[in-house]
Amino acid sequence: MPEVTAGFSNWLVVGLGNPGTEYARTRHNLGFMVLDLMALEMGTTIKREECRSLVGRGNISGLTVEFAKPQTFMNLSGEAVKCLLRKSERSLEKLIVISDDLALPFGKIRLRPKGSHGGHNGLRSIIDQAGTSDFVRLRIGIMPDHPVANAREFVLQGFSNSESGELEEILKRSASAIRAVITLGIETAMAEFNRQEKE
Repeated sequence: MPEVTAGFSNWLVVGLGNPGTEYARTRHNLGFMVLDLMALEMGTTIKREECRSLVGRGNISGLTVEFAKPQTFMNLSGEAVKCLLRKSERSLEKLIVISDDLALPFGKIRLRPKGSHGGHNGLRSIIDQAGTSDFVRLRIGIMPDHPVANAREFVLQGFSNSESGELEEILKRSASAIRAVITLGIETAMAEFNRQEKE
């Protein structure tokens, strides 16, 4: 994965989630929520329809960044991403995917340059459709401090009162991590944000 932005392609940041108001503030929609915050901060919108996704465009330190929220439902996210990547101005080398992660404690974030799907169906679909797991991903922890009886139901539930109190800071930190990947490179961003999570 290149450390600097080179070539013509734009950065494409894909937030994973499910469409519909009933899922808007659920744990599985953290990817959508991070993109919504970034768009708000930039004064842009994510509403243009393309490849069964809602797409928007912004600028980070002079670099063009596109945001995409697949509307296929989580398990088919890869179909939307594959379609989006067909355009010449986009590439896997400048793809960042944001997902929730039930294996990480709530609020913890992890940047990785590549890796397995870890049981996440959205990541699984993207890897299957792209034919590679070599793309940057930001995982946001949703694991509670108690056992989860039904993971499928849990990820589609809203946040608890205590979690809701921490949510804004988690989203802001995640957005900062994405900006760091784009402006500084994945290795530098990992050193900063993954280190923070260990302290």
